[in-house]
Amino acid sequence: MIDLPLTGIRVLDAVPGVLGSAARLLGELGAEVIRVEPRGGGADRRTGTMIDDVSLDFIAANLGKRVTTIDLPQDQDDFLKLAADADILLEARLSGLDHAALRAAAPGLIHVAISDFGTLGRWADWQASDAVLHALTGGLSRSGLPDRPPLLPPGRLALETAGSQVVVATLGALIRRLRTGEGDHLDMTLLESAMQALDPGFGLNGSAQSGVPSWKQPRGRTDERYRYPILPCADGFVRLCVLAPRQWRSMFAWLGEPEEFAGPEWEKLMTRFRSTTLLPAITRFFADKTRAQIEEEAARRGIPAAGLLTVDEAIATAQMTARRAFVPVEIGPGITLPLPNGTIEIDGVRAGVSPMGTAGLTGTTSAAFETPRSRFDPPPPADEPLAGVRVLDMGIIVVGGEAGRLFADLGADVVKVENAAFPDGQRQSRDDDPVSLTFAAGHRNKRGLSIDLKSPAGKALFLDLVRQADVLLSNFKPGTLDALGLDAATLAQANPRLVSVDSSAFGPTGPWSRRLGYGPLVRASAGLSKQWTYPGEPDSFSDTVTVYPDHVAGRISAIGALALLIRRMRTGAGGAASISQAEVMLGHKAVEIAAVAAREQGLRVSADPKTDLLLPCAGDDEWCVVTLRDSRDRETVEALAGADPGQWSRTRAPDEVMAQLQAHGLAAGMMVRVVDLPDLPGFRTLGTFRTATHHLLPEPFIVEGALTRFERVPPPGQRPAPRIGEDSATVIKDWLGWSDDAVASLLAEKIIEQAA
Repeated sequence: MIDLPLTGIRVLDAVPGVLGSAARLLGELGAEVIRVEPRGGGADRRTGTMIDDVSLDFIAANLGKRVTTIDLPQDQDDFLKLAADADILLEARLSGLDHAALRAAAPGLIHVAISDFGTLGRWADWQASDAVLHALTGGLSRSGLPDRPPLLPPGRLALETAGSQVVVATLGALIRRLRTGEGDHLDMTLLESAMQALDPGFGLNGSAQSGVPSWKQPRGRTDERYRYPILPCADGFVRLCVLAPRQWRSMFAWLGEPEEFAGPEWEKLMTRFRSTTLLPAITRFFADKTRAQIEEEAARRGIPAAGLLTVDEAIATAQMTARRAFVPVEIGPGITLPLPNGTIEIDGVRAGVSPMGTAGLTGTTSAAFETPRSRFDPPPPADEPLAGVRVLDMGIIVVGGEAGRLFADLGADVVKVENAAFPDGQRQSRDDDPVSLTFAAGHRNKRGLSIDLKSPAGKALFLDLVRQADVLLSNFKPGTLDALGLDAATLAQANPRLVSVDSSAFGPTGPWSRRLGYGPLVRASAGLSKQWTYPGEPDSFSDTVTVYPDHVAGRISAIGALALLIRRMRTGAGGAASISQAEVMLGHKAVEIAAVAAREQGLRVSADPKTDLLLPCAGDDEWCVVTLRDSRDRETVEALAGADPGQWSRTRAPDEVMAQLQAHGLAAGMMVRVVDLPDLPGFRTLGTFRTATHHLLPEPFIVEGALTRFERVPPPGQRPAPRIGEDSATVIKDWLGWSDDAVASLLAEKIIEQAA
């Protein structure tokens, strides 16, 4: 029987819509979640994709929750009693809420207040949608092909990923509450949460960008398809991610070692990127081969490749079937549909959901928590939630880098473990800078340790560090740590209190577990790449601009670790969490997948009536998005802009179009380039960005600030990202208490290395 890490934690959830997934994730991890909605049910029960009177959107966001009905302000006393017994309140501008009375009744509550754009400034009353968030966070400006209109990403990625940001911040505040007894108030916005968790322009970027951040990219959309090319084959398309020299050498051998590509210059990424003949040659080579044949041979040769699948094909693969990633859930009388079987594995077992069933969907429960409150033995009080927590960060590229950085920002002593012979790919810089801008932005507040894990002495030293550690983060291909002699049993024997988290492309089990996995391959295998095209142009693939799901998967990794640290306060024992990046992505497609299954069963499915309009504006490649949610919105647009809104917007500046549409109660946002984000009024009011420095960089640079605006958690520190092994000696002294002479011996024998 799995001991879910958040057992005994109590959550009130008054967040309607897609962002209900935040509380659902807390529920999957063991928290008791009570959804609060008005009598007659929340409006989100009747919106989105519908099967008769059942909303699939509502089902997907609220699996596992109990429900109570409360109308404020008349039911304030009942609500305050619930809040006084709760640990966490998640709410999105809950109408009628008396904040002063809430604080008095529940001083230890973690109160997470979520709004679209914040509560201050001229955007405070504006409305967001998934498309609007893409436009205002820089994603839309990068999506699409040159000399074409921008392309809205498929699905609702901005809203789906924002929930993970909410949960990371919430658990951080909860840990501080467990340590101090003090509650907290979190002022969270969809604008910031979506930007940071989906595809931040001022954070970590994919390794193919060679350290050049998004804000330094050309202003217009560029053809980036050569980075992770999608090529036709006998039965569809296949994507390659040939990045490392060894991968190119394997590809070259597979091609038959053609003389045209034999020179040493072809081992360089930019040579291959700039070539006009290489991709046509590979296309000819793939012409008579199927996706499965290419995947099989590529895997045998160590070449990252994946066939492009539809979402239906993705959930039917041997990998998803073996891992039971989707399970049948009864959503109504006689209606059973596939839904995600949880997001995280805990101690090798899925932390899946308990379906609400028909009673939970149509009725109410008593307004009281049922599970007993847990007893915790937390570390000593501290302002920073993770002060004193020691983390061995073996994470690489974006997923690993993000998880460790989140811990560092919350006050943990995060040691980035590397070897000079195998540096993190984020360190590479097209300009040969001593530290890349993306690395500097994404690895702040960490210390650097360079250690030889292939030597017996290095492995023994690392296990000594494990004995002193609280958390071990990694995102290698499954089996990598085992091959180093650092398997789960060895780590647990060294430190039974250790919390370890691993993230991989397809999860630690199943026939695809050992596949090479980069974000672009995961998007191909999970069905997203095939969808990210212009309407009616199935080969206009445009997903290369994003690093999704890396940032959200990094947050899910952090959530797993934070939850296990909370469980350790209750049980004294450590534990392990595993994350499949492909399953995180497919979980965001839950409604779409359930709708397809419903149609296959002959059920009548009503599509979500929302429509996103992309309006051209005055200027060169200037646009504004407006989301029409219902007939009232359509009437409002027609009254304002006429039958052809594009004709109306074409002569107006994008900020004017946005402001006029928002003034009429419509969700609208102008397309913003990444470089312009820090000057956007909404971000300036919120204080989203800050200026950072690094002693190896000639000029200050912009980075994201805190996770959110906490009332009690201090903002993150400003320690510059480390060079490889910059702190090797001091880490060994601090963690293990070794003498200067003993450390000098390690350095002399190259067990550890110290940056000059």
